Amino acid sequence: MGSEAPLPKWASTPCIMGIDEAGRGPVLGPMVYGCLYCARSYQKTLASLNFADSKTLKEEKREELFENLKADESIGWSVDVIDPRELSAKMLKKNKVNLNEISHDSAIGLINRVLNMGVLLTEVYLDTVGDADKYRIKLSERFPSIKFVVAKKADSLYPVVSGASIVAKVTRDRALREWVLEETSENMHRSFGSGYPGDPETKAWLAHHKHSIFGFPTLVRFSWGTCTSYYKDMVEVLWESDKVDEDVGYGSSGKQLKLSNIGFGKASKRKIEEIESSGKGRCKFFHSRKLEQLTHF
Repeated sequence: MGSEAPLPKWASTPCIMGIDEAGRGPVLGPMVYGCLYCARSYQKTLASLNFADSKTLKEEKREELFENLKADESIGWSVDVIDPRELSAKMLKKNKVNLNEISHDSAIGLINRVLNMGVLLTEVYLDTVGDADKYRIKLSERFPSIKFVVAKKADSLYPVVSGASIVAKVTRDRALREWVLEETSENMHRSFGSGYPGDPETKAWLAHHKHSIFGFPTLVRFSWGTCTSYYKDMVEVLWESDKVDEDVGYGSSGKQLKLSNIGFGKASKRKIEEIESSGKGRCKFFHSRKLEQLTHF
């Protein structure tokens, strides 16, 4: 998504870019990163376009400004829409990726996208995510030819970031309005409020749309702490173990043994791989189907 017209002539002159996000905190819907870029010589004109931090503007005004910037041939823009399922999957996987890292990766992705289009970026302005200095150094090491300005409340300080804020916010709002609920359960509705954890309407929607087995609809970021209180009403999943598990995991007294007591704590990597590949200590599903763990392809 973004401006898809042929690269304008001004893009080959020194350009500035602003990056901002919308939807970092909500428990519902995507997080959107947006960017706006223009020639550095267009900076003064940009300041006169009445862009402001999108959170300070009413929805109608944001929509109007978004349509104006889309029609402005001296401005380019792009977005990265991060699906709620992707957010939760990254935050819950074995090698967890926290929200700050996801945010950094999205911003870096937008910079790469615009550079790959052939735009001569020389300055990029961003709202800080985490420590401002560390973030700036990280970006500068990745893109040494670009000057980075990372600041708190950048969307209210720099018009180019204010414009990016509008791009991100309007894109997220539209995504929520047009969101198609994939689930087909009866009595589902779209009155989910703002999507923020403290919104009573959002809380009521979560309570109404939780499923004891399947959890929440895909609109929900199920990794958010807001969802934790609903898990007590859901069915507990117990993975069936084979007899080897039972023999290894429990002593004659029936009490569970510590892994270190049966040699796992000090087992070599090779020994652990042998145990896993033999099917011991693994679910019957894998053992009965003679599925083995592959270490080389």
